[in-house]
Amino acid sequence: MGRWCGVRRRTGAGGARPPASGRPAGAGAVRPRATAAVRLAAVTVLLATTASLPGGTALAAGAAGAAGAAGAAGGAEGYAFADGAARVEGASDTAGAALLQPGGTYRSSLARNDTLYYRLELDADSDTYVSVTAVPGSEGEVTAVDGVRVAVRDADGASCSLGSATFGAAHSPRPVTAWGMREIEPGASRCQDAGTYYVAVERVRPEDSPPDDWDLELTTATEPRPRRAGPTEPPGTWDSASPEPLAGQPERRAGGSGFARATAVGQGVWQSDIRPGQTLYYKVPVDWGRQVYASAELGGSDDASGYTTGALRLGLHNPVRGEVDDAAKGYTGRPAAVGLAALPPVAYPNRYASSRQVGALRFAGDYYLVVHLAAQVADDFGDGPFRLTLRVRLRGTAEAGPGYTGEPRPKGVFELSAADRAAAPENGATRDGDAAMRAVAVGGIGTGSLLLAGLAVWTVTARRRAA
Repeated sequence: MGRWCGVRRRTGAGGARPPASGRPAGAGAVRPRATAAVRLAAVTVLLATTASLPGGTALAAGAAGAAGAAGAAGGAEGYAFADGAARVEGASDTAGAALLQPGGTYRSSLARNDTLYYRLELDADSDTYVSVTAVPGSEGEVTAVDGVRVAVRDADGASCSLGSATFGAAHSPRPVTAWGMREIEPGASRCQDAGTYYVAVERVRPEDSPPDDWDLELTTATEPRPRRAGPTEPPGTWDSASPEPLAGQPERRAGGSGFARATAVGQGVWQSDIRPGQTLYYKVPVDWGRQVYASAELGGSDDASGYTTGALRLGLHNPVRGEVDDAAKGYTGRPAAVGLAALPPVAYPNRYASSRQVGALRFAGDYYLVVHLAAQVADDFGDGPFRLTLRVRLRGTAEAGPGYTGEPRPKGVFELSAADRAAAPENGATRDGDAAMRAVAVGGIGTGSLLLAGLAVWTVTARRRAA
């Protein structure tokens, strides 16, 4: 990675008969609405508290999976776009570029030969990050070197950053995510001023690209300056030895179908099913000072007579969706495993490293593990599903962050909650079962209590109205 960056009903004179109760007609009209409101409140309490359970419990994961299936209206193998993402049209030049707000999530589309422009209004104090996830149709042929390219430029056209993501050797259509940035750097002269900046999005190899439009999901994030000046050099040494793969009985945890629907997991061994052409998303809370290790294993097939290049792909993305590292492994029908490289602890000064992987480990928050099984696996080994095992290990002691002068956007993007930390213990345990289960039990009791309270209010209200 380079250094870059309701309508009221009216009645006539012969109107409706007065209600038998003698109450005004309007009073009777609000009863169903009030009852529905109480019902909605009770359901909301249930969903909100369930979703807050730590570590992506089975209940929360099931709800997320159902929501993901409902929201997967388009894209390769049902990519689930973020709920409420604003539609924005990319412009063919900077003059008509639509504004992307800090912390926003947007949907757009990209034709084969388009270069699309979007606008940013930036201050002179914050680093700004933009990610673009391109989702091709599942039927088109893609090449290894095709994908999506993202550039951030100032008002004069000078480049602040350039990033790209490609489909890779498997030639399998899948969501690919590239990121760009505008950084405030000591001693730098370019892209340091407040003002208007532009994001340019295009395909890497349009001449070899499928003819259909690609759906896009764009996100923006801002990171304020730290309160105190710190080192401007990356950490010199760190434990680069890869630990032994995490052992233990796998726990079922279905993967999500997009970044916004990623299934939360902590340290542990997680198992799911995956089909050819499918991409699964998991999120792991990683605090300042901690290292994350991950590997993915694909179960064997009854037919072990073929071969698929780069069939199983595992990628790691940071809290602003920038790719940190990726690895892929071919498949012969026999069990196969792929692991990420050993990575340094998350630290603010990592941004000053020349290495792309190290530079991407610049802030704490939710990191994303993205697993893809190449569509071509179906040619030799059938449609599956295949057993997927994900092993996640966290090492190191959490440290204090840099302490920002303002609020990052979106809020909390570079922070961990108490529930996050319960899912990522620092005691070196091979499983987070005990701590997570205690938190789940407390959350479950709270969920039940709140639900019963909501139902009680609903029942009392209904009885009073019936009386």
